[in-house]
Formats: sequence, C-alpha cells, structure tokens
Amino acid sequence: MIVPHREHPNLRLFEHPLIAHKLTRARDRSTSSAEFRRLLNEIAGLMTFGISADLPTEEVALETPMEATRGVRIRGPVTLVPILRAGLGMTDGILALFPEARVGHVGLYRDETDLVPVPYYLKLPADVAQGPVLIVDPMLATGGSAAHAAGQLKARGCRTLSFVCLVCAPPGVERMRARHPDVPIYAAALDRQLDARGFILPGLGDAGDRIFGTT
Repeated sequence: MIVPHREHPNLRLFEHPLIAHKLTRARDRSTSSAEFRRLLNEIAGLMTFGISADLPTEEVALETPMEATRGVRIRGPVTLVPILRAGLGMTDGILALFPEARVGHVGLYRDETDLVPVPYYLKLPADVAQGPVLIVDPMLATGGSAAHAAGQLKARGCRTLSFVCLVCAPPGVERMRARHPDVPIYAAALDRQLDARGFILPGLGDAGDRIFGTT
C-alpha cells in the first residue's frame, strides 16, 4: 500500500511487508555487495508496480487472434533517469517491468566540504518531455542532487516527474517540496535525520560503494 505522509504532503511511503523485509536486509552492514545489488533491484521493481498505477494511459484499438477490441496502454514513452552512480543500482529492477523504457542519465557528485551537488554529465532522450519520467536514486538525503536533476528535466519541458528512492530524510523531502512541490517522492522509508556529513541515519550507508564494492 502507498500511503501519503501526513507531515510531508509530497511524500508517499510504501507500507508492504515484503518491501520492509528486503529493506531490512539491505540496511544490514553484513550484506554483501552482490546481495545488496539484488535487493535494491527487487525493491525498485516492487515499488514501480505501485507507482505505475498513477501513470497516464490512453485507449487503443487492436486485433486479437479472435476479433477487434480495445485496450489500454501507457501514454507517452516512459523514461528512467538514474542519478549516477548509485541510481544505476535500481535501474534493472524497474526495466524488468518497463523493458521498453528509455534510460537517461544525470551525473552528479557531492562536494564533501559544503554538500553541494556538482554536475558532470547529462544525457537524455531528445523527446524526454513526451512522457512520464522517473528520477531514480537509492537515497534522498540533503535533496541537492534530486532538486538539481528535477530542475534539469523541467528545463527540457518535462512536466510528469516522480522521484523514486529507497530511503529519505526530512531535510531532503522538505528541500524537494520547496523547490519542486509538484514532484511526488516515492520511498520505502522515511529515516530519522542526517549526520554532520549529510548521511542518512539509520540509512543504508554509502549506497554507491555498497553497490559497486568500492570504498
């Protein structure tokens, strides 16, 4: 079940025992990189099934082997935009449900002195604004990267945007609400706070390092 948060109107939380179970395992520091990658993709796929209920659709005519009829398809091409590099860890799980989706990329890294996102790469389909866009990143901490990515997509005409993450913290949710109140945030959990370095507590640790086995 997807539940709107009472204190954060832009936040929708998943309340599902299977997602909670897999997120608990992903949080565990003893979980290997291989299992962590698998869990992130599985959670992303489960979340996408729920998120897809809000995608715009249209009626179409078709021929079955028996007769002419009408069906429903998602209106416009779906585009996934993972924020590099950790967002890649959720992409395969979403593509398992939307194999026809295009994948753009936003490259950002966080300056560790002031926690400001520094852009270094942007590659999007030319017609990215013609359909719904899912911005993907395991973590929403300060919200700087998410807000920057949403701004870049809006500058290219995108209007049907959603942000998909596993874990978020109040400062990131509020920053997105201030900068992009029209962009819903879908998350598996709202965590307590950020530490002095801008990491989420209790969080997942550094998702990128855990996905790729780096330090």
